[in-house]
Amino acid sequence: MISNFQIEYGNETDGVNKAALIRVPVRYGDASRNAQVILQENSRNSMPASPLMTFYISSLTYDRPRMQDPTFVSKINVRQRTYDTDTESYETTQGNAFSIERLMPVPYKMGINLDFWSSNTNQKFQMFEQISTLFNPSLEIQSTDNYIDWTSLTVVELEDITFTSRSIPMGADNPIDMMTFKFNIPIWISSPAKVKKLGVVERVIASIYDAQGDLNNAVSDNDLLLGTRQVITPFNWAVVLIGNKVQCLQQVSLPQEPGNDTLTPPEIVSDSNLLWAAVIGTYGVLRPGISQLRLLQEDGTEVIGTIAQDPNDDRFVIFDVDTDTTPQNTLDPIDAVINPLVSGPQDGLDSAMDGQRYLLTEATGDESNLAPAVAWLGANDRQLIAEANDIIQYSNNYWRVVFRAAGAAAGQYVTNITTGIQYEWNGDAWVKSYQGVYPGGVWSLVL
Repeated sequence: MISNFQIEYGNETDGVNKAALIRVPVRYGDASRNAQVILQENSRNSMPASPLMTFYISSLTYDRPRMQDPTFVSKINVRQRTYDTDTESYETTQGNAFSIERLMPVPYKMGINLDFWSSNTNQKFQMFEQISTLFNPSLEIQSTDNYIDWTSLTVVELEDITFTSRSIPMGADNPIDMMTFKFNIPIWISSPAKVKKLGVVERVIASIYDAQGDLNNAVSDNDLLLGTRQVITPFNWAVVLIGNKVQCLQQVSLPQEPGNDTLTPPEIVSDSNLLWAAVIGTYGVLRPGISQLRLLQEDGTEVIGTIAQDPNDDRFVIFDVDTDTTPQNTLDPIDAVINPLVSGPQDGLDSAMDGQRYLLTEATGDESNLAPAVAWLGANDRQLIAEANDIIQYSNNYWRVVFRAAGAAAGQYVTNITTGIQYEWNGDAWVKSYQGVYPGGVWSLVL
């Protein structure tokens, strides 16, 4: 506030202005005894240079009239723009978002004395004229340009001026004359703020019942809380989950086959060049291991996983599924899904070993014990008799059916350890439990 004042030296002679402007330094004047000895070069004959300004805190008292609710907490949300470290500039997309909790600061009143050291009266008048005109009687200042600092604005009030430090009669010493300005500044002492990274509020759940007294429907529908809701996907794009990778597609590029209600693994749409940067860049930035992809299921649950950009292909993100959000397997995993009429042990498959399990897409064997194209030996060296959708296992040197689809209740789950795809038995057929295509409106991003 007072660091750029100047004193004029010299005058005008023979029409030539020979005056020079000298900047007056400002120092904190509360020096220790040891520091003072060093400044005076260990001699009492050394005099401080002038002109000079020094300041020090003269008082610090609690300002009770400005006291407010000490328990108050101010909460604000701040959203940053993405910063490009390469170009050292801010982009137009959204970056990180934070929630900041600020505690009520403590009010204090601080008194500051400013001493102006002068060697003559002319210097004193020059400085008095410059400083006194700024305060009539106060001056507003801003201590910081931090957006979230709610104590940055304050006011400096000039309370009193002591024009000279000399007294009459004067003694034998001839000390440097000092003019003292006394300022009063209301300040705040703030506690550290609590900074939290923001996620996305997706659903609000409360103990609200519908007209029939049913809590579950009221919570799952959310109509009582939010009215009739709409789920909107950016640009109506879709996604397809293929193993542990997710590809984003335009609706016109959605594959017709294989569908989600088949055992055939989903396939990459090779003619689509839609990059994930176009999807994520609309709303923010992808944070590997933190950003999430949520896939809405038919029963209202969601399969959730964190995503990271595929380093080899910008069309895909790596999907690290949270196993707690996927259905739990009710059956031991299978080695593969096969057509028993085409493949068999040592005939397109590995040799039979204990523990091998396969899911059949076609029936094999019959009561007449006629040998099919591929031999599957059951008990007593008879042909294995199994229906489509059954699961068979090799143990004790023969194949047997360990899951009969006929009459089995829906809700059975099994994972193909070869492809990593989980299948669900819906009572009529095996379908993919959560792998496959998700059209617009049934998937969402949490950045």
